[in-house]
Amino acid sequence: MSLPYARNFVDGQWADGHAVGEAHDPATGQVIGTYADAGAVTARAAIDAARRAFKETGWARDRELRARALNEMADRMQQRRGELVTLLSRENGKKLADAAMEVDSTIPKLRYNAALALTDTGRSAELAAGSYSMTLHQPVGVAAVIVPWNSPVILAVRSFAPALAAGCTVAMKMPAQTAFTNALLYEIIAATTSLPPGVLNAFTESGNEGAPLLVSDPGTDVISYTGSTAVGRQIMAEAARHLKPCSLELGGKSPMIVFDDADLDAVVPMLTAGITTFAGQFCMAGSRILAQEGIADELRERLTHALKEVVVGAGDAPDTGMGPVIDREQALRIDALVADAASYGKVLVRGGLANPDGKDAFLRPSLVEVVDVSAPLVQREAFGPVATFEVFADEAEAVARANATEYGLAASVWTRDVDRPLRVAREIDAGTVWTNGWGVIRDQMEEGGFKQSGVGRLNGPRALAEFQEIKHVVHTV
Repeated sequence: MSLPYARNFVDGQWADGHAVGEAHDPATGQVIGTYADAGAVTARAAIDAARRAFKETGWARDRELRARALNEMADRMQQRRGELVTLLSRENGKKLADAAMEVDSTIPKLRYNAALALTDTGRSAELAAGSYSMTLHQPVGVAAVIVPWNSPVILAVRSFAPALAAGCTVAMKMPAQTAFTNALLYEIIAATTSLPPGVLNAFTESGNEGAPLLVSDPGTDVISYTGSTAVGRQIMAEAARHLKPCSLELGGKSPMIVFDDADLDAVVPMLTAGITTFAGQFCMAGSRILAQEGIADELRERLTHALKEVVVGAGDAPDTGMGPVIDREQALRIDALVADAASYGKVLVRGGLANPDGKDAFLRPSLVEVVDVSAPLVQREAFGPVATFEVFADEAEAVARANATEYGLAASVWTRDVDRPLRVAREIDAGTVWTNGWGVIRDQMEEGGFKQSGVGRLNGPRALAEFQEIKHVVHTV
């Protein structure tokens, strides 16, 4: 039986790439199909199609059309929800429940941005006798969107939906690790009949020719990237050559701060989830556990037990607590980080490869206790099911430790104290701070990073502004 083949979607047409790549199941390492592997030629076609659509269609000026298209896309995704969840779980390794969470969070995000497309955000005033001023929010032009493999559906939509709502057209690169999930998303886009051809173009790439062209080419006007801080710096440097604005959500080392008065019955399951959800391949993963001295011993013991009890298995297995990481290469990389950590920290839970001689990407969760905040595992994003355990004496030390890395994406504060959460949150350098919780993201509220965790914001009304220019029009009678 021949394996399925996934293609790209450019200018309203299905397109091949310059090569054919193989898609793999991370639970087995086996090939599940092939895909059209794109590069610079496909990226060029995507940019040109987006530019034509921006100039030659009414997309940029017709907000009702934009709202209609985004709502229709949400309808199409809802119709194919089951397929998308199953395919995402199989190809990305997520548990079915986690894949469903991703898809079910994506559909309302499309609808929220459809509503934003109809929202009037301009101002007007008579600032001098007979002289009227108004501001017009206009789309920047062509948006270049670059999507990571860890949550491809929601992170693609998180960028392209506000870009479309703002009136931009899009050229989007998606990751090869999720080629078939990408292709199903392309089918949903293609089935959105109210979306004019060329407005949203998307391709899958394993190499590094198409994505850099999206960044450097004068035909794109704004960049939205989700991924590592190292690549984000490169993108921003290249974009500066053309003064292109960038929206960058980058790495994270989220501190989960547990005070003496916290409810450990609530804390331990959530910290476990923070480490193991999406196999820790999440920019907001709870990768640093900060425990106050009074409860450190008990929390250490309970969290160690909880992580050892996590069942690692295929995403669609009913008893799976955590699926595989994205591929064998990543599993080996993460395992090496934990092995190295034994030289400067105390390994509480070794985790490690579930099948050292296999081809799969199953990796058990790990926990390493460290004292020095300069330790590599504290300072570097592991992007896997690995966390550090740190002990602090008081609130001041908790804040100092929390802020001791270059990252500032998210944090969590656990306490029964009424006043402490807001006091501590105010001092933590992070774009999102949760109280007695983790991982809560709202479409209506902005999301982004402080420090080296990025620039700009997505979600909320601010997301539209990332893709718009403001024009001041002065009219004198």
